[in-house]
Amino acid sequence: MEQLFVFVGLLVCLVCLLKCLRLFQHLWLGFWKVLPRSFLQSMGQWAVITGAGDGIGKAYSFELAKHGLNVVLISRTLEKLQAIAEEIEWTTGSCVKIVQADFTKEDIYDHIKETLKGLDIGILVNNVGMLPSLFPSHFLNTPGDIQSLIHCNITSVVKMTQLVLKHMESRRKGLILNIASGIALHPWPLYALYSASKAFVCTFSKALHVEYRAKGIIIQVLTPYAVSTPMTKYLNTNMVTKTADEFVKESLRYVTIGAETCGCLAHEILAMLLNLIPSRVFHSSTFQRFLLTHYSNYLKQNISNR
Repeated sequence: MEQLFVFVGLLVCLVCLLKCLRLFQHLWLGFWKVLPRSFLQSMGQWAVITGAGDGIGKAYSFELAKHGLNVVLISRTLEKLQAIAEEIEWTTGSCVKIVQADFTKEDIYDHIKETLKGLDIGILVNNVGMLPSLFPSHFLNTPGDIQSLIHCNITSVVKMTQLVLKHMESRRKGLILNIASGIALHPWPLYALYSASKAFVCTFSKALHVEYRAKGIIIQVLTPYAVSTPMTKYLNTNMVTKTADEFVKESLRYVTIGAETCGCLAHEILAMLLNLIPSRVFHSSTFQRFLLTHYSNYLKQNISNR
């Protein structure tokens, strides 16, 4: 029995040490070891960004163009894409292609494949996604079309990765960034559909990373918590809630850190703290009432009317 307690104690110490090392990695990359500008360019001439019309996708489009890559912007609203493309070309000098596509549909990928043909694609950012409701709600009260959410959050990641990965494999280099969510790290009642769809992205990304890392391809899933975007109704920013530009600039420092990252140091610390809380707490009826009342009130007070 004494040996068992010693073994368990050593195991707990090892887990804590690994978590501290992961945090130190983020501190090192975030504050001291800045990723060389040439690293992203070395992946290839073009970056493809889905959901590029707003929020995180738009921020990645500008940031990757600033790093010297040409960009392909894919989103649903043509007018937004045209305006963003013009601004990127004017401010960075990068070439921009735009593809109008609705990721809630299944029949868009042949058109996208044709547009991407012949491009030296080094980076893919699978960003497009849908949040049924910012406010917590039970599954049967989920607004909108469930099939559309599955196409947008799951099918898009699989199909876009399939389109781009073969080219990366033949060149033995490439970077795929899949944007998931912090609430994908554990089952999250009252956000069941969104949480589960992003959990798929996490599992799919980490499995692919193992399959293709020996071929020089980085496949990383990002699991941010609060980012102020149109999807989150422009939540007021603070130490935890980041602007899209802040999140994207910081996340690009961590592309070499491994298969999974929260994308920013504040969210990484938050994830570590949440991991210390037993899951039965999050799954308790008391916590569900907290989400439906106090957390909903917090969201109402902190969303911005733009």
